[in-house]
Amino acid sequence: MNPPVLTIDGPGGAGKGTVSLQLARRLGWHYLDSGALYRLVGLAATRAGLDLDDGAALAGLVSRLEFEFRLDAAALRVLLDGTDVTAAIREEACARAASRLAVQADLRTVLLPLQRARARSPGLVAEGRDMGTTVFPQAPLKIFLTASVEQRARRRWLQLSAAGVDARLADILSDLGQRDARDGSRKTAPLRPADDAVIIDSSDLTADEVCARILGHCKERGLTDSAGLAP
Repeated sequence: MNPPVLTIDGPGGAGKGTVSLQLARRLGWHYLDSGALYRLVGLAATRAGLDLDDGAALAGLVSRLEFEFRLDAAALRVLLDGTDVTAAIREEACARAASRLAVQADLRTVLLPLQRARARSPGLVAEGRDMGTTVFPQAPLKIFLTASVEQRARRRWLQLSAAGVDARLADILSDLGQRDARDGSRKTAPLRPADDAVIIDSSDLTADEVCARILGHCKERGLTDSAGLAP
């Protein structure tokens, strides 16, 4: 596949975001966060006063959508129509809107070319739940990153606590279990590893250790040089 695409799929809390961003920086590649894309659509639709179940209106919105994932030295910035919406798309209202949008088969189909257009030279790191199975099935390297639900819940709880958010570990554990069940059983693009995916369990690994393993697989496939950089 030219330009090359590295897909990283998996359930919430497995570390996809941290690992994907590290890899995109290390490789010097573009970055796509499909979850953030659904949040962007939800934010744009809400601001435009659209019904989130109006497929035709949403399709029109997507056709006009201008967005960018910009990797700065310190963080990822998400832009919508040239405006920084990094904080806005992390609000709970956007999360709820994204959850409603993600199960709509017609919208997922409309978003396919938009996501595939992000594959530009020198390469793309694409993170999500169906990047390797649906969006980029010809990607030369597909990773399915997972971890025990207990470990994923603890990581999410630590993140929220560090951000000053009061959350109960038991509630997070329950929410993740329910989301896993929804994602795995939905009719459109269910969460599952691609047939040729490399499965990595990050339960007992640091983000740096996961990145090192993935870079090793990149090297085996000729996607990086001996230093782990894009050739």
